[in-house]
Amino acid sequence: MDISILGIDLGKNSCSLAGLDERGAVIYRKRVQRHRLHEVLASIPPCIVAMEACGGAHHVGRFCLEVGHQPRLMSPLYVRPYVKVHKTDDRDAEAIAETASRPTMSFVTVKSAEQLDLQALHRMRERLIHARTALINQARGFLMERGIRIAQGRHSFQRSVRTLLDDPDIDISPRMRTLISDMTDELDKLNVRIGAFDAEIKELTQSDPAMKRLTEIPGVGPMTASALVAAIGDGQAFAKGRDLSAWLGLVPRQISTGGKAKLVGISKRGNTYLRKLFIHGARTVLHLIKDRTTPLALWVDRLKQRSNSNVATVAMANKMARIAWAVLVKNERFNQAALPMASGLMR
Repeated sequence: MDISILGIDLGKNSCSLAGLDERGAVIYRKRVQRHRLHEVLASIPPCIVAMEACGGAHHVGRFCLEVGHQPRLMSPLYVRPYVKVHKTDDRDAEAIAETASRPTMSFVTVKSAEQLDLQALHRMRERLIHARTALINQARGFLMERGIRIAQGRHSFQRSVRTLLDDPDIDISPRMRTLISDMTDELDKLNVRIGAFDAEIKELTQSDPAMKRLTEIPGVGPMTASALVAAIGDGQAFAKGRDLSAWLGLVPRQISTGGKAKLVGISKRGNTYLRKLFIHGARTVLHLIKDRTTPLALWVDRLKQRSNSNVATVAMANKMARIAWAVLVKNERFNQAALPMASGLMR
């Protein structure tokens, strides 16, 4: 068999394989158990191995590199138009192989084990933050039913609920007092676990040169820097900074018809977690940075005068993402004086 492109539909227990020759004809079909996939890949002559960028795809991609294959990971969104007639595992594998043959297709870079570990660290932290928020909201709801209102915000809640529990004159039943006390203890444990993740991420950022350079960008802290490196590595997968900001969903969606283009809200595509971190960081540049004489601060202040705060925030996040790409790809430190806006070229 002279397989040019091998498409793999990855499943939890079984995988479907479809091989195409140079003309695009299907010359190979096979279904194997997931634990035998490496054995089958090692027996096939080197070729392009295409997969959707899903669970376990990066692990298979690294194995393909070891045995001489060329892994190509793609977004499932790009594969869907090539699925013919009814959707089956065999049809999906064929569609994956056909998608990989397109010359204009965008591919996902195979992540290293270190990147996946760092990404898992962020996801664990985010899950605990969601659990903490749910816990606080539930406790506030319980107290609201008893006529006790607590201000929004984690820190306000923690201060108020301890004062409430220490006050014996508060009209609350013993059972509810016990439940709120138990929820407060759970909240303290969550804070300790999240704090441990924060400290670990900060330590990793200080020990990695690329992440350390990223933290020199205004609005980019250890969380954003480490999450960005975990997601895109050295940034070589993007030809320019604009491509990265578009992948993060920080650019306007364009609706064009009849030669007329209309720009609407941001596309919100790509990595939701990273986009949130960049937007939160942009808000710090807009409101919390005291030195407003830097070129970046002057640029965003002029933008705030022409548009509302939310538009300026997204524009600042877009700018930060493009600067971060340049810092990663060019392997240089951030220099505000070198920005085009410093010489008046950007308004």
